[in-house]
Amino acid sequence: MSSLSLKSFVPRRMPAKVLIVDDHPIVRQGLRAMIDAESDMRICGEAQTEREARGAIRTLGPDAVVIDLSLEEGDGINLVRDAHAHHPDIALLVLSMHDEAIYAERLLQVGASGYIMKQAASDQLITALRTVLRGDTYLSEAMRGRLGGGRGSDDEHAALKLSTRELQVIGMIGRGQSSREIAEALSLSVKTIESHRQSIKQKLNLANNAQLVQYALKWYGATTQQS
Repeated sequence: MSSLSLKSFVPRRMPAKVLIVDDHPIVRQGLRAMIDAESDMRICGEAQTEREARGAIRTLGPDAVVIDLSLEEGDGINLVRDAHAHHPDIALLVLSMHDEAIYAERLLQVGASGYIMKQAASDQLITALRTVLRGDTYLSEAMRGRLGGGRGSDDEHAALKLSTRELQVIGMIGRGQSSREIAEALSLSVKTIESHRQSIKQKLNLANNAQLVQYALKWYGATTQQS
């Protein structure tokens, strides 16, 4: 009989594998530097589109994925929803410039493990990753208070009535894009964008296009002034 103890056969715990999904090379570089500096995690790959991310998740088998919500090619919310449906054991941490009051609750509902604002990433990213990797949910203290107490501005509560696509459309209106420009960017017809505009006006009780544009400018400014 071998004289080796049972402890000899206990495998050494490997660093957690983290996949970065962001369409900005400089952001990916910064995230890689922060994460690779830690002994308990390492970057296993990078992706800059929703399609690349889906393939990387399948082939690399990460323990956690850091996902930029606003991808130029694809939809971060759809990526979170599908990744959670097909790979429920992977922790999904959303990194975004958008106010978590608008998106965090919706993302948690579709499978996100946590949400972190981009301007807070340098201070909170590693803590957030360790939190979601151990199976817990990561949100800022302010957002946990909002979800627990139902607080928030009237504009935040109104925006929660909108679908994911309607949020995309109103954000693009706020950036000054026309229906045709929005349609081209989202690979939809102008007629479909006009239908979304009508739906947004009805849900937000806006009387006309001028009020819609005014609301969109105000909302877009509020969600990006912190970025």
